[in-house]
Amino acid sequence: MHHTLTAHRAAPRRVSTQIRQLAERTLWVNVSPDASGVHNFTPALVDEFHELIDELRIPAAVAGAIGHPPPYAVIQSSHPDYFSQGGDLRFFLQCIRRGDVQRLREYSMRCLDAIVAWSTEFKGRMATISLVQGRALGGGFELALAADHIIAEEQSSFGFPEIMFGLFPCSGAMGLLCERIAPKAAEKLMTNKKIYSAAQLLEMGLVDEVVPKGSGELAVERYIREHASRRKARMMVRQAVRRSAGIDYAEGRRVVEDWVEAAMQLTTEEVRAMEMLILMQAGEQQGAAAVAEPPAAVARVA
Repeated sequence: MHHTLTAHRAAPRRVSTQIRQLAERTLWVNVSPDASGVHNFTPALVDEFHELIDELRIPAAVAGAIGHPPPYAVIQSSHPDYFSQGGDLRFFLQCIRRGDVQRLREYSMRCLDAIVAWSTEFKGRMATISLVQGRALGGGFELALAADHIIAEEQSSFGFPEIMFGLFPCSGAMGLLCERIAPKAAEKLMTNKKIYSAAQLLEMGLVDEVVPKGSGELAVERYIREHASRRKARMMVRQAVRRSAGIDYAEGRRVVEDWVEAAMQLTTEEVRAMEMLILMQAGEQQGAAAVAEPPAAVARVA
C-alpha cells in the first residue's frame, strides 16, 4: 500500500515519496534526473531534500498523510544508470566565471547541511538505507554513505572524480568514509580518480551488501525484516558508531571554505577538464570531441 508524503506542486519535482508497508512502515524516497536527463544535485534538488528533512523534523506536519514518521527510510534513484552524478558542475562553472563566492559557498553549505541532517538527525527513531543500482559519483557517493546500510546491485560503481578538475568532496565525505575505513584509505579513495565496483567496496567495508541486478528492492525488504527483529538494540549501536566517528560539523564547514577557495583558483586546464565533464554528464561526447581533445585524466574516466 502506497501513500504520498508530500503534496505535488505545479512545477515538476525530482524527489517523490511513498510509504510502503513492508515488515515495518517504510518511507521510500525516489530521486529523478532533471529535465535534461542529468542526475546531479542542482540547487533546486538540494532545496527539495531540505523540504523533506524539514517535514521529518516535525511529525505534526505529516501526521495527516502518514501519521508519525516511519521507522525506516530508503533512498533510490529512478535513473537506470545513475544513483547520482554528484554536484552541479554547470552551476559551479557559472559561479567561478562570475567570481560569485557567496553563491557557491551557500550551495556547498546547503549540501553539507542536508548530508549532515540525513546522516545524524533521525538516528534515534529511523534507520536509513541507500539502494544503489547504478553509478554513485561525488556528492552522490556521499549521499549513499550517509545511510546506515548500503545495498548495491552488482552493476553499481562508485567514485570521487572531483580531483580531476582540482577539487575534492566537500559534503562530509571524510567523516562518512572514516566510519567504515581508515583515514589513509579514505584519503586514497578521494584523490585517486578511480571508479570502484560494488564488489570492491564490499571487500573494503564501504558497502554492506551486493546483490544481483534487479534484486535490490527484495534485498531492502529482507534487511528491514531482519533488522526489525532487534531494532532498538541495533539502532542504539548505530548511534554509538555515529558518535564515535561520522561528520564533525565544524570540520565540515572548514572543508567547505577550503573547497570554495580552491574552486575560485582553478587553473585553465582544470576549468577545461570541468567543461569536458559537463558535456559528458549531458551525454554530449561527440560535442566534446568536436570542441577539443579531452584532457588525459578526463579521457581515462570517460
